Amino acid sequence: MKQKNPSIKYPEVRLKDVAGYLWRGTVGSRWALFLAMAGIAAASVFEVIVPLYYKRFFDLLSFVPDKNIVAGQLVRTLLIVLAFNGLAWLGWRVGSFANIAFQAKTMAALRQQAYNYLIYHSYGFFANNFSGALVQRISRYARAFEKLADRLTWNLIPLIIRLVGVAIITATIELRLTALIIGWALLYLVINYFWSLWKLKYNLRAAEADSRTTAVLADSLANQNNIELFSHQPSEMANFKKVTEEQKKITAFNWNVDMGLDGVQAALIIAVEFVVLYFTIRYWQIGVVTIGTFVLVQMYILGLGSRLWEFGRIVRDFYESYAEAKEMVEIMKLPYEIKEVSGAKPLVVSKGEVVFKEVNFSFSDAREQGVLRGINLKIQGGEKIALVGPSGSGKTTLVRLLLRFYDVVSGGIFVDGQNIQSVTLDSLRDNIALVPQDPILFHRTIMENIRYGREEADDEEVINAARLAHCDEFISGFSKKYETFVGERGIKLSGGERQRVAIARAILKNAPILILDEATSSLDSHSESLIQNALDNLMKGRTTIVIAHR
Repeated sequence: MKQKNPSIKYPEVRLKDVAGYLWRGTVGSRWALFLAMAGIAAASVFEVIVPLYYKRFFDLLSFVPDKNIVAGQLVRTLLIVLAFNGLAWLGWRVGSFANIAFQAKTMAALRQQAYNYLIYHSYGFFANNFSGALVQRISRYARAFEKLADRLTWNLIPLIIRLVGVAIITATIELRLTALIIGWALLYLVINYFWSLWKLKYNLRAAEADSRTTAVLADSLANQNNIELFSHQPSEMANFKKVTEEQKKITAFNWNVDMGLDGVQAALIIAVEFVVLYFTIRYWQIGVVTIGTFVLVQMYILGLGSRLWEFGRIVRDFYESYAEAKEMVEIMKLPYEIKEVSGAKPLVVSKGEVVFKEVNFSFSDAREQGVLRGINLKIQGGEKIALVGPSGSGKTTLVRLLLRFYDVVSGGIFVDGQNIQSVTLDSLRDNIALVPQDPILFHRTIMENIRYGREEADDEEVINAARLAHCDEFISGFSKKYETFVGERGIKLSGGERQRVAIARAILKNAPILILDEATSSLDSHSESLIQNALDNLMKGRTTIVIAHR
């Protein structure tokens, strides 16, 4: 199963694109980033200085002309070490709290950035993508930033400062030691970089496999009722196992590659410790270095070794984060399919006349079913018409074109003489109320779901609309009445109850153009007769399009 629909051509996304989107998400919290970097950088500088005083400490111990004098010097040296360690502790604390503020605010901004762009994509876009995969992309987008920010602040900055500091300090003692340590560090970094670069394609595959698994899981859970109805649990389990097995193979391969790199890194650390200490012994033999130099070199090797070990994770996490964020950036770089023209004006409805003029439309997958050709239709303001025909004949497609869920291939649709492609989308949809055949509700209260038709409506207006749609009859049976949560997609309500909520929402919206797409199809005869009057009242003075199979 492919995670990306082939009918959607995603734009090319490069590293600078991902970096640009992530950087824009830091607006408003960059002060915290700079404070975190300053605190962590200061702490790292102090930690590089401390081994110098341990060198002095052991040099004093190795040459003792007078123990009483040396003891005082040793204590003073320890106090200096304590002071620098205290300053380092303070730097880490400042960096930690600032980094928390930076990451928390930026991650929230990135989620909002991704959601704000995603929510304006077209009906067709969402029809061609798994909702579970889209949710996963937003989640991984924020997590990718968190991983990158952690590696930058906690690992990369301390590593750079340690490398520079060690190079400067060892150069004042013995240049050949500097060459050995820095040469080893550069070899370590180069191996890590090219290893991780080679592994990037496998990181991308792992991210896509994760999205596929999430998409299949979400699709299966959303259709749990169908699974039970047809007793297809075994086939669904087999389908889920198929995608998890694929993800397992890719994940295991990635982890094995990581373990291979860990082995190479460990061997390099063992080798450099031996080589550097061996040459330090030789330099000590000829009087170039002191006993304290052994302590200094060993502390630097251990400190650099741990930081360089982390560099392998820095590079790997960098490319993994790029692979994870890239999927969401693809969506944010993808132009909207349905766009407003420059200078679009609000739709002004006076009569509510709707005209379809030589409308041609076909889906992007070029299927024959659902294609509309040369449609001409004029609906007078306040007129009621019915579109009758079998399933798949294009009735619902026609009203989706009116709502601009899709755009016509050629021809035009006009409301009171205004081409709907020249008006703002919000004003167009604000003037049309739709009662769909299978209403889907938010997992919110009944009050909130009805108020969705007009968010500024007060409780009394909502309750009045519910009464007109005869919702109060079933609402009164709930202990929390209008504050009852309806469950995901409205699953706690019956089909007829969901449809009555949708009708109440349309009544509350009070739009001049009304579309009833099999609006009473889920009602029993008793409920249908109850709300028929409400529908008749709702249709008065409105241009109404009724979709029916018979």
